[in-house]
Amino acid sequence: MSVSSIPGRRRRLNKAQKLSVAGICAIAAASLSFSLVPANAEGKPEAQASEPTPVVLTSVAGTPQVKAMQASIIGQHTTAENLVKAADLGRAKQAAAAEAKAQAAAKAKAAADAEVKARAEAKAKAAAAERAETQPASRSEARTPVYADNLDGWIRQALDIMEVHGIPGSYDGLHRNIMRESSGNPNAINGWDINAQNGIPSKGLLQVIPPTFDAYHVPGTSTNIYDPVANITAAANYAADRYGSIDNVNSAY
Repeated sequence: MSVSSIPGRRRRLNKAQKLSVAGICAIAAASLSFSLVPANAEGKPEAQASEPTPVVLTSVAGTPQVKAMQASIIGQHTTAENLVKAADLGRAKQAAAAEAKAQAAAKAKAAADAEVKARAEAKAKAAAAERAETQPASRSEARTPVYADNLDGWIRQALDIMEVHGIPGSYDGLHRNIMRESSGNPNAINGWDINAQNGIPSKGLLQVIPPTFDAYHVPGTSTNIYDPVANITAAANYAADRYGSIDNVNSAY
């Protein structure tokens, strides 16, 4: 059973079908009007029009007038169909053009966003590299202590150097021996002991003889035996080798 045969349901007609139905109705109406005209209508005077004339229903489908009307209706129908198709095609082209434009705009935006992101990442990497180059030096400078140019500063600087080189010793052990040997005078010289008698007097804060200073000199310090830090570290290095630590020295060594 077709959809049109189901009671209570109607099938909708498209534009072309509506035009076809209109054309068929027009042909039927024309055919009916021609068939209702009496054959002898042209020769009768108006006075005799009241006389009953038999109506002859003849087929006029093949007459030139009907054929011309049919051709006109078919032409109109074809034109309407073509107009509908053209309108649909135009809308389809417009939709395709709009879609292509939207896709092109989306691609352009994506490319622009990608370029902006790449520039931002490159800028961030450059900034990070610059920070990596400058920060270590800055941290190193920040950690570099400033030592006072006095006995306390000399001992503290010597202890930091000794820690780097693994030389044992404490602030108390260094201070105690310095005060006993030179009373804290970095230019002190012993001119009376056996070393002085042998021509190699003890010198500096911890009274080190030159051969011992040269043998136990700590790299990175001054080569001047009177330099306070160099004298302390060399003496502490010697005491560690001979006594285990400067802390173990409580008399002349």
